[in-house]
Amino acid sequence: MRIIESISQLNKTGCVLSIGNFDGVHIGHSQILAVAKETAARRGTELVVLTFEPHPVMVLQPHKGIGVLTPMALKQHLLKQAGVDTLVVLNCDVELLSLSARDFVNRVLLDGIEPSVIVEGENFHFGAGRSGNVDVLRQLGAEAGFEIIVVEPEMVRLARGQIRSSSSLIRHLLQTGQVVDADAALGRPYKLFGQVVVGKGKGKRLGFPTANIEPSDEIIPADGVYAGFVAIAESRDEICKTAAKQLAALSIGRSRTYGADNPLLVEAHILEGKVDELYGKWLAMDFVGRIRDQKKFKTEKDLAEKIATDCEKARELLNDYHDKK
Repeated sequence: MRIIESISQLNKTGCVLSIGNFDGVHIGHSQILAVAKETAARRGTELVVLTFEPHPVMVLQPHKGIGVLTPMALKQHLLKQAGVDTLVVLNCDVELLSLSARDFVNRVLLDGIEPSVIVEGENFHFGAGRSGNVDVLRQLGAEAGFEIIVVEPEMVRLARGQIRSSSSLIRHLLQTGQVVDADAALGRPYKLFGQVVVGKGKGKRLGFPTANIEPSDEIIPADGVYAGFVAIAESRDEICKTAAKQLAALSIGRSRTYGADNPLLVEAHILEGKVDELYGKWLAMDFVGRIRDQKKFKTEKDLAEKIATDCEKARELLNDYHDKK
């Protein structure tokens, strides 16, 4: 997959285009990309995805501090897996976001890309104030000479029932600890990654050494103890491509047993195999199931006994997950 940062670098050959943030590259995005890829193959042209960095909300409403589901390195890897030929990553700024729907089509699509077909979901919006939708795009496409294909939303069965998969839904599921439902909406476990940093050694003292990571701008699931798989790599790019296979018990919380003002810790206790020195390496956590909420224990002995139980529960959940896959 070719990655470029300017539409001037594109060959204007009547590509099939899909536009969006693609945060999460979830099952709804996957369906859009599958339709776009099939359309491109049928027409003998390439599939181009146009995305934006940073997320528009971070530009227009930075106070919201919205976390992303897929940092750009991971998004690039997932889009490549989906069969995208060229990824255009446009710098997202106020000037770009201030373009009207018609100006966006004229300046970005017609002057820059010249697509023959644009494939989008029915909830697609573009232009200042999200003023453009698929009906507007279809009207502008009829004037400009490109076709619009609208893909129906992908529904996912969650504990609450059938619902349309979306990035905002998945953020909510993660922020409330519902990682099983997030897995269903994403089409894979949620991946959180970062460099391994030095911890305080409390887990090792209890007999359960952990690797602590410092995530970047990703959504961090709700405080709790989880079952998951981990992967280890030497770089950010490599960790995005490495399948997480080592069984682990994952913990997100503030070590309330040791006081009320501790910083948030994101850590993994690897359940099998020999673990080498990890400081400075990159570690990814794939969240598969939630074991329990965080709680304060009266003694370290009580905490260690609970961690032992958590580890056994994690093994059970992960083996069941593996068997189902």
